Amino acid sequence: MSRRAFLQQAATLGGALAWQALLPPWARAAATGLHADALIYSNDTDLHVAQMPREIAGKRAQPISINGQFPAPLLRWREGDEVSLRVHNALAEATSIHWHGLLLPAAMDGVPGVSFAGIAPGTSFTYRFALRQAGTYWYHSHSGLQEQLGHHGPLIIDPREPEPFAYDREYVILLSDWTFEEPRRVFAKLKSMEGSYNFQKRTVLDFFRDLRADGLDATLAERMMWGSMRMDPTDLADVTGATYTYLVNGHSPAENFTALFTPGERLRLRFINAASMSLFNVRIEGLPLTIVQADGCNVQPVETDEFQIGTAETYDVIVQPREDRAYTVLAQTSDFYGYARATLAPRMGMQAPLPPPRPRPLLTMKDMGMGEMEHGAAHDMASMPAMPGMDHSTMNHAMPQPADAAMTPYPHHHASGPGVASVASHPINRLGERPLGLEHEPHRVLVYTDLHSLAPKPDARAPERELELHLTGNMERYMWSFDGLNFTEVKGPILFRLGERLRLWLVNDTMMPHPIHLHGMFFEVVTGDDVNPPRKHTLVLKPGEKAALDITADAPGEWAFHCHLLYHMHAGMMRVVSVREAI
Repeated sequence: MSRRAFLQQAATLGGALAWQALLPPWARAAATGLHADALIYSNDTDLHVAQMPREIAGKRAQPISINGQFPAPLLRWREGDEVSLRVHNALAEATSIHWHGLLLPAAMDGVPGVSFAGIAPGTSFTYRFALRQAGTYWYHSHSGLQEQLGHHGPLIIDPREPEPFAYDREYVILLSDWTFEEPRRVFAKLKSMEGSYNFQKRTVLDFFRDLRADGLDATLAERMMWGSMRMDPTDLADVTGATYTYLVNGHSPAENFTALFTPGERLRLRFINAASMSLFNVRIEGLPLTIVQADGCNVQPVETDEFQIGTAETYDVIVQPREDRAYTVLAQTSDFYGYARATLAPRMGMQAPLPPPRPRPLLTMKDMGMGEMEHGAAHDMASMPAMPGMDHSTMNHAMPQPADAAMTPYPHHHASGPGVASVASHPINRLGERPLGLEHEPHRVLVYTDLHSLAPKPDARAPERELELHLTGNMERYMWSFDGLNFTEVKGPILFRLGERLRLWLVNDTMMPHPIHLHGMFFEVVTGDDVNPPRKHTLVLKPGEKAALDITADAPGEWAFHCHLLYHMHAGMMRVVSVREAI
């Protein structure tokens, strides 16, 4: 660390410690490590959105800032209060703010074209709503590709009642991906050339390695299979470290954001994935991680060594570093192409080594939606026609259901057309599986079935109705949709009846993970725990996966429902859910 950078971080820490003294006791901890200007503790405030020059990873950039801050300032409120926020738009285009995960009136949700008209240049809009929950959340633009330009920030709502876990200090760890390319250019490259940012494709050397391991017949059949489907087993992420710099609280890996501790202290780390297109595998070498919240909801504490945080998810983690040394917080991207990092340390300037790199994983039959088919099935698959020409009606769509599912999945007609490159013939429940590339790690890795809500689900009714929705796409043409129709092609919303209890089946027909986010309502993930299932607002569906969500439609109005990979949503992977008195 340079002397200049050291003095800047020391000054930041000193300002934060002084600012903490001005806060009420229940709000002090989260200010640690944040400059006073980066924290807004007010229920009535003004937020100024503008594009301002600053330095990111040592280079000049033009991110979108709020009140001059990048990332946007931490907003800290208290459960039960009412907040009023006047948002002033100094951009040259319309903007918006969506309060991700908050339960509020539809008109305050902040999605242009769905719940309000947006905030035109030079105008203002006042958000006003009561705080009906507590936990770790975040906020971001829902206009165009502004989220990629840095229009996002952390949000904490402190509970009225004491929390069911103890800690001594806390830090926000906001993960993001930054590109110095103009976001519209990134999208244009994705549309014009499949694999634009995939520089990890298999080579001739890989072919000969597979030849030695699997033999000639199996290797040729496997290559022919992928070729017939016009897919690549190395397509793990659309946008990669080839253009992205990964940040922690706006700091690049070289700048190494540092969070201080006294040995023996319990630290609460509030992880927020505010990235546009990146999932992260998070670990701290030498420290077990105790998960206490997921998506702002308390869970029964579960100890693990690593977890994957999907785009738009949040996890609150407690760690207790006892030694007088530095620890690396490593957030490696799910395609193993890059990483964000931070350091926990007793003193500024300390660093810990990075863990050794892991081998890059490859997609498998299971990721193609072929369930538990053996590798040898590639011989049969290689002779099949390309996926778009398949007769979907002849496929066997039977699948194992979650342990508590008593109903037959809602009959569904599979979409076809240029936007549907593949259909999962044997989708399976993968909630209990480790993420791709972490299957064989010797340590503990969090899976969704490890999560159990601390409180029983608030609505114990069995679902009275079922719906099924397929996640569809075509990587070659960069088309993303639900049921083969992008947002502009859909004729009407998905209808929920106000007050009903329903089960929504999601089937991922694509070969990519998709973090699916429902606005306005939480859902229970059907994991087999019928009493304390995890409550979430965002769920990552693995390739070839079928999962069920139980929803109580208690929020009247129009709500966005979409993939939270920004360029997927921009390409059309979004629908509107309309909650009405009668349907």
